[in-house]
Amino acid sequence: MIVKRSILRPPVSAEPAAHPAATAGSSAAAWGLVLIRLTFGLLMAGHGAQKVFGWFGGGGPAATGRGFEALGYRPGEVFAVIAGLSEMLGGLGLALGFLTPLAAAALIGVMINAVVTVTGPRGLWVMDGGAEYNVGIAVVALAIAAVGPGRLAVDRFFRWRDGGWTAAAVALALGGAGAALSLGL
Repeated sequence: MIVKRSILRPPVSAEPAAHPAATAGSSAAAWGLVLIRLTFGLLMAGHGAQKVFGWFGGGGPAATGRGFEALGYRPGEVFAVIAGLSEMLGGLGLALGFLTPLAAAALIGVMINAVVTVTGPRGLWVMDGGAEYNVGIAVVALAIAAVGPGRLAVDRFFRWRDGGWTAAAVALALGGAGAALSLGL
């Protein structure tokens, strides 16, 4: 009898009961997202620091600027600093989960530029100098904007903490606009 069953058994929830530790941000998914953010974010921050400060074996603004001029960016040193700051600040933002849609936009914009000017004409695979690496970074940045930085992020206090279509669209639109602007100058 249905009535008897409902009296003797507690109702079954469609949602599993949240484990107290999971609600505190210690779930495997939360920590997995931190690992992705830290890895890609800090690698990109270091890559930008090579351009801006000459750290980690980088050429700094002068040497990197000469490379940018050879690609058609003038003045090369200015574009090298813009690219380096975009990578460095975007990477740090991604690593911290801070202003995540804007951090993702910065990385997406730089990666679009890299694909258009350097790696795209060489094909897909990185062993041929292709776009594989740049596409991977852009997609990771866009995906983090889409899913949100997670509970273990500075953005947990802001409404874009959970990502979503709007956050992803903002990241993609601003990254694309920034790339179009720099490619058009």
